[in-house]
Amino acid sequence: MRAAWYSKNGAAREVLEVGELPTPEPGRGEVRVRLHVSGVNPSDVKSRRGRPLIAERIVPHSDGAGVIDAVGPDVPASRVGQRVWTWNGQWQRPFGTAAEYIVLPSQQAVALPDDVAFDAGACFGIPALTAIHAVNLLGAIKGRTVLVIGAATSVGHYVAQVAARRGARVIGTVGSVEKAAHAKAAGVAEVIDYKREDVAQRVKDLTGGVGADAVVDMDFSSTAAMLAQGILRPHGELVSYGSNSMEQVPVPFRDLLFRGITLRFFVVYELLPAEREKALSDLHELLTAKALRHTIAARFPLHEIAAAHEAVEQGRFTGNVVLDLA
Repeated sequence: MRAAWYSKNGAAREVLEVGELPTPEPGRGEVRVRLHVSGVNPSDVKSRRGRPLIAERIVPHSDGAGVIDAVGPDVPASRVGQRVWTWNGQWQRPFGTAAEYIVLPSQQAVALPDDVAFDAGACFGIPALTAIHAVNLLGAIKGRTVLVIGAATSVGHYVAQVAARRGARVIGTVGSVEKAAHAKAAGVAEVIDYKREDVAQRVKDLTGGVGADAVVDMDFSSTAAMLAQGILRPHGELVSYGSNSMEQVPVPFRDLLFRGITLRFFVVYELLPAEREKALSDLHELLTAKALRHTIAARFPLHEIAAAHEAVEQGRFTGNVVLDLA
């Protein structure tokens, strides 16, 4: 099968290779998916740059969509021919979705509705599930104000849609006019250009000086400094799924303590089984209701995987980046 891989960490064009690898066979409880599309996420490029290798070669990417073409023992033969999308394809495994085929535990290949395109399905495992779980952690948000940091990013775009659908007033930060339009189309009521405006002050202006009820955050290394500036009202909560810096991030402890602020963190790869089941169920409900917008900003063939990684690293596109495999 055709596949892409790297054997050391480094820049995309220096370490990514494309060639032939043996086509995998499914074992007990597993399915093999003939992939049509592979999703390229920021965590994929960060892994290529710096995550220690767990095998001689790593086929990158966790997200993908395609058709099951073979099953192992203990998996119903009726799954053959089923359209599916995948989650955690390359998490703690060396073989991800940047290949024509992937073998996975059966539960990691989720049925894809017939009216949902493969390219959209390749955006579910990380962007959509991260967004849904982040909003789920906030509980009931109808009538509350939710600040979404990075409202035009792949995850933020889904967060805005889910939060708005659940009745929240959504404020979002963006970095350009184009991204502002993208965020508003997802249900963001007011946008804040973080490159031109004082985010904390604008949040207070938009909330009568009290701050947002909740924040969904993609970069805790930047957002932490705004906590003492009033972006959250007393007893508000922040849910964070990422940070541009993985070093220690100082927080204003005294301010958080006396205002009763809650901080919650998660990575989508490590959701508890009940949390993942809830997110999967919610996603299925949204898809059935045709309530999610999916934005494929750029597509690349497999042999241009380095360019796809560079596009994600440089943030050149508003929306998701994918590889076409079939």
